[in-house]
Amino acid sequence: MTTTLAERVEPAAGLALLQVEGLRVSFGDTEVVRGVSFAARRGQCLAIVGESGSGKSVTARTLVGLAGPGARVTAERIDLDGTDLRTVSERAWRTVRGRRVGFVLQDALVSLDQLRRVGDEVAEPLRLHGWGTRAGRAGRAVELLRSVGVPEPEMRARQRPYELSGGLRQRALIASAIALDPPLLIADEPTTALDVTVQAQVLDLLAAAKARGTSIILISHDLSVVARLADEVAVMRDGEIVEHGPAEQVLHKPSHEYTRMLLDAIPSEHSRDTKLSRPGAVRTRRPVDRGRPILEARHLTKVFRGPDKVDRTVVDDVSFELFGGETLGIVGESGSGKTTTARIALAILAATSGEVLLRGEAWSALTPGRRRPLRQQVGVVYQDPLSSFDPRWSVGRIIVDALGTGARPPGSRAEARERAVRLLEQVGLRESHLGAAPLRLSGGQRQRVAIARALAPEPAVVICDEPVSALDVSIQAQVLDLLTDLQDELGVSYLFISHDLGVIHHVSDRILVMKDGRVVEHGTAAEVFRRPQHDYTQRLLTAVPRLGSS
Repeated sequence: MTTTLAERVEPAAGLALLQVEGLRVSFGDTEVVRGVSFAARRGQCLAIVGESGSGKSVTARTLVGLAGPGARVTAERIDLDGTDLRTVSERAWRTVRGRRVGFVLQDALVSLDQLRRVGDEVAEPLRLHGWGTRAGRAGRAVELLRSVGVPEPEMRARQRPYELSGGLRQRALIASAIALDPPLLIADEPTTALDVTVQAQVLDLLAAAKARGTSIILISHDLSVVARLADEVAVMRDGEIVEHGPAEQVLHKPSHEYTRMLLDAIPSEHSRDTKLSRPGAVRTRRPVDRGRPILEARHLTKVFRGPDKVDRTVVDDVSFELFGGETLGIVGESGSGKTTTARIALAILAATSGEVLLRGEAWSALTPGRRRPLRQQVGVVYQDPLSSFDPRWSVGRIIVDALGTGARPPGSRAEARERAVRLLEQVGLRESHLGAAPLRLSGGQRQRVAIARALAPEPAVVICDEPVSALDVSIQAQVLDLLTDLQDELGVSYLFISHDLGVIHHVSDRILVMKDGRVVEHGTAAEVFRRPQHDYTQRLLTAVPRLGSS
């Protein structure tokens, strides 16, 4: 007999469901989690925050028996509602995962089987634990996808993960994790890839689970998200918890300098014209050249045919102008058309109709051969730089190759090396990074290499497509400061795409708000954020999690 979600009755809220004492995790001679202790209580959320390398994700994976090959795990206690997880076999773990502990991984593309339909992936925990019939599981998968904000869930259930956006894949992972309504839910960066309104839906979903008595461990670097859901916050650094207490105290009256640094690095309306990574430092802006636009889009439209053979207009009559030394932010939800618009502006995707002009001349309408000499004038920084690098190339080769595409290719190896070093230093890296493989760099270092590559041909425009969404808050602060410093120094223009309204407000001079392929609002940052006219923009701003919210 299957227990329905409504039938589950939990003991009194606040009692410890999971107790961890003295947890240590080592890989070889390196101890990455060092003596961590905490309790996860029924009906409450414990948030574990920290940057890459802090040990927070290793801690989360260890709690579901997925610490990884070669991991050595010791603890004084890991007790899940009377079960000693230190002694659980791999066979027994299969009965724990899904039914007693739900787990949402950060990397949705890797976590989902690319050869299976999304609906089958969501329904997998139901199948493994003998829930219902095959038809019942398929229907339940559609319900779960709808509950986490997936549009057209019947169609999405028939697609493969690679056909979905990052945000949709993340929602599918969350749907799978909550399929059996487990008493403990561990969510590792569950909203990182989501736009603000879907993020709000997911947080509401988690809050509803918490209200039913579910214990939640939330792993996140987004302190605004943490503020909305957490009852307690544990701050990790270098494998240790450096601060732990009630959310209100940790987020508003932190005692540790590291916690204060994380809070200072959050971009928002209040951080505009300041340096996020240098508290107290003020940005000196270069005036925007309001003469002829550097980049201009006129009535762009793009139609795609979906797997159901239905034509969908994903960009619908979009126009904009980008001036010299200006940052034009484009914000919108997944599926709003903002990335497709950027790809058309880059001329790597052809519009169904409309055109893009570069310095007043044809750009998108040119043949590839005629466009090639102009290509160096438009650079790009992607969300995931690693996937855009040749894995066989060193950092030096990546930069030198980009220099060769510019209007001033280096005349000799010595000149190429000298200019590559100068570019690396300009983005805060050193000559010693020339020989490094990108795979061995941190996320922030890889993004700096991507920015150096984009700047190498001396472009007039750099299109930034979610360039900081995958970065820790302090690294994000450094990269945003770097981009604004370079703009003030070089006068480069940015077309900046992001779903993070705090980032958009911090960097943008003007903003386009997109919904369903159309521009629904356009104005200066102050106009859009302080006096939004369109109800969609108002909903976006209302959905933004803030440190002051609870």
